[in-house]
Amino acid sequence: MAKEEGYKTFVIPDDIGGRYSVLTPVGLIAIGMAGFDIRQLIKGAIDMENACGAKVPYDQNLACRYAAARNALYQSGKKIEILVNFNPKLHFFAEWWKQLYGESEGKEHKGIYPSSVDFSSDLHSMGQYIQEGERTLFETVLSIEEVNNELFVPEDEADLDGLNFLAGKRVDEVNKMAELGTSLAHVDGGVPNIRITVPKLDEYYLGQLIYFFELACGISGYVLDINPFDQPGVESYKKNMFALLNKPGYEKESKAIQERLK
Repeated sequence: MAKEEGYKTFVIPDDIGGRYSVLTPVGLIAIGMAGFDIRQLIKGAIDMENACGAKVPYDQNLACRYAAARNALYQSGKKIEILVNFNPKLHFFAEWWKQLYGESEGKEHKGIYPSSVDFSSDLHSMGQYIQEGERTLFETVLSIEEVNNELFVPEDEADLDGLNFLAGKRVDEVNKMAELGTSLAHVDGGVPNIRITVPKLDEYYLGQLIYFFELACGISGYVLDINPFDQPGVESYKKNMFALLNKPGYEKESKAIQERLK
């Protein structure tokens, strides 16, 4: 259809799975159409590539250190990793991260289970379990150092809620103290914390973060001795679905499933 209509087309390498395609035209076109600077996104990714290259000593390579830390925790019985953010703009970034690590590492009955939470809102739903539930989890906290906007807490003359002690403080300052207080409480409760600091939430640093997590995911998968670039389990449910929907070419599978369901 693109050829018939004369649309511009882009080549997507066959060996790049969907979860790794953010920095290819798959992701870049949509991000650019949304009004964001994809040149800065790519620049950030290139700079992170240089910072995590093969010539960088292992103990200074951020991607290697993250992959090693999470696998060491996994070997010590920490089977669940929770990606924590205190910025609502990172919600869907965390959704991508869950697919990246879940689809890449969950194979051969191995792998850390990836989850995510939006704090402080999820502190009222998941905080109790994280604080006092089974000690099989650890947290990776995304901490944004500089905010893009400033908002100050106003003073209420009546002080009915007793929160005037916050008057004049930046909302981000309150948020930072929530982040620090939560991390201290969870560490005291036996939850290891990995803290990843991001100077600012913009295209450049987001490009760095994307590349960092993709590279670390590949390294982590090889540490687990699995292939982090295939997804055989996903294909299994697709085959069943196609068979149940009587897709041409799946007659044998469809008949076998119907027999099982009798």
